[in-house]
Amino acid sequence: MKEGIHPDYREVLFVDLSNGFKFVTRSCAPTRETDTFEGKEYPLFKLDTSSESHPFYTGTQKSVDNMGGRVERFRNRYAKK
Repeated sequence: MKEGIHPDYREVLFVDLSNGFKFVTRSCAPTRETDTFEGKEYPLFKLDTSSESHPFYTGTQKSVDNMGGRVERFRNRYAKK
């Protein structure tokens, strides 16, 4: 491999800011901060959401069709016109 042309691929600590969930994986994500996780220091990357807090993965996602019959009320109201 040529030197100096590849990104810095290393282990990075990702932290979900909404619930504090932490996990380590390999990444090229740019970081400036570091944090300790399980006794080892890693570059830190902060996330707004992760699989631990995203509604799709937690099962709390709501469907528009199931939100109090809003779609049915719309269809009934404008079907007459």
